[in-house]
Amino acid sequence: MRKTTILTLTLSLLSSVQLWAKDYRVSDFGAVADGTTLNTRALQRAIDVIHEEGGGKLIFPLGRYVSGTLHLLSGVTLHLESGAVLLGSNNPYDYDREPGLNTAFLLARGQKNIGVTGEGLIDCRGRQTAYNLVDLIHRGLVDDRLGLDRPNESIRPMIFYFRECDGVTVEGISLKNSASWVQTYDQCKNLKIDRINVESNAYWNNDGLDIVDCENVTVTNSYFDASDDAICLKSHSGAHMCRNILIRDNVARSGASGIKFGTVSAGGFKDIRIINNKVYDTYRSAITIQAVDGAKVDNIFVDSLYAIHTGNVIYLRIGDRWSSGRQPSMSNITIQNVYAEVPAGKPDKGYDYEGPQHHMPRNISPCGIVGLSDHDITNVTLRNIKIIYPGGGNPFFAYRGLTPAELDSIPEARKSYPEFSQFRELPAWGFYIRHAKNITMDNVQLIAQKPDYRPAIVLDDVHGIKFDNVTYTEPGAEKKQQLFPYQSTEVTVNQ
Repeated sequence: MRKTTILTLTLSLLSSVQLWAKDYRVSDFGAVADGTTLNTRALQRAIDVIHEEGGGKLIFPLGRYVSGTLHLLSGVTLHLESGAVLLGSNNPYDYDREPGLNTAFLLARGQKNIGVTGEGLIDCRGRQTAYNLVDLIHRGLVDDRLGLDRPNESIRPMIFYFRECDGVTVEGISLKNSASWVQTYDQCKNLKIDRINVESNAYWNNDGLDIVDCENVTVTNSYFDASDDAICLKSHSGAHMCRNILIRDNVARSGASGIKFGTVSAGGFKDIRIINNKVYDTYRSAITIQAVDGAKVDNIFVDSLYAIHTGNVIYLRIGDRWSSGRQPSMSNITIQNVYAEVPAGKPDKGYDYEGPQHHMPRNISPCGIVGLSDHDITNVTLRNIKIIYPGGGNPFFAYRGLTPAELDSIPEARKSYPEFSQFRELPAWGFYIRHAKNITMDNVQLIAQKPDYRPAIVLDDVHGIKFDNVTYTEPGAEKKQQLFPYQSTEVTVNQ
């Protein structure tokens, strides 16, 4: 058969699918848009019918629709018109849970070609739902250890939990006030997220977006404001990984990290592009890449990152927390065209749920590239980077010197929760690099606005590092040694 004939048949089939896909209105199934009536059965029946009829859109016109868990099925797209609001029930018993997994307002497992689109809003009113869940736990009706005075994340409803789905489109909508992580896509393929608005500071652990062991993903043109990590890639399974992912043209604000790989990092992350993103008012790192549970991290490209008012800018970390015998690795990382400003104070101060004030006392922490003594981070390029620090590191507040004994006393912290402040006081104000090989820093500007007792860069067990046009600006420090190598070899400096 000729190629043109095959193409014609393919286009014909696609056209037929589009003709078969119909639009249905929620009112046809008895849904009531009064902000009070519980519509779960009516809306689920609508989804079931559309699925049975071969697929289509379920249209939500202007109005407020209350519901518990809805199970999204293959071929079905929920479309919220402007002014349409889907409200999550405040009764924790109105939410289903995937067996052994998580609970959510929208659940899907093993479905194909599903979506949530439109200009409307999904508001799960998560703070009150979480408080109601706490009340049920106190009354002995729900079994939970209530660690840290909050229920386990898996029994607090997310907004979306989609697992093992193929062909997912989330476009245009707003998501607000989850009781837990906002949206989790777990082992999904062919996922498109575009032009969404996420505001979720209603409770703890409100990650704006979790992409777990997914392949072929685009996250573009979206806004995330979350009390936990804003955009988070995770790997829960040693047999899977996040692969072929584009994160582009987004804005993120977080009570934790802006763009993060991990913390759970079992399988790994490969072929990830993070381009033209902005991060602001973020408690932890603007970008952090972690392999602490046996993950393989390879071929990560970060370009054009603008970070204002973040507690840390770049943190790369290998650990050995839950590796179960897997050997972690991190290699082939390029981070370029970065402008960042680190404040002297707490960058997320005043938000409803601030990041915890811990690992104190310490002065402002530097960027970090920190492997383990038996697992180096390798082949990292940092290019065209400008970071403005507050400076002002005070040895009488917290101190870490440069003697062999003092540098050797910095713990490996193999099994610690990984974040930039985990070592408490560090001996550099700009970059601390330890257990690494083949590092390039090209056209990097490090600026301290006040004098700091520490040098800009400290190397420890680094072998093969090249500095091209790296400059340091610190008041009154013209003769200060800003680069301090310790137990390191093949250090090349070109100005």
